Amino acid sequence: MKCSIQGCPGQYETKLIVHTVKSGADILVFENVPAEVCNVCSDMLLPPQTVEHLEALMTRRTKPQRFAPLYEYI
Repeated sequence: MKCSIQGCPGQYETKLIVHTVKSGADILVFENVPAEVCNVCSDMLLPPQTVEHLEALMTRRTKPQRFAPLYEYI
């Protein structure tokens, strides 16, 4: 599918990405999230079913599989 960014000649390709969501005071990081990523400008689109699945995961709030350090840009 052609990229939706005006003037970009790229095409979307299905890739697995790392997706980060800020929820209140928490920062949630999801690995291996399927997304459509432009091969030129890197614009990303999440399919509706992926968004629904992420929302369900955030609602459940199971124990994280790993923890990541968080650095503040000052």
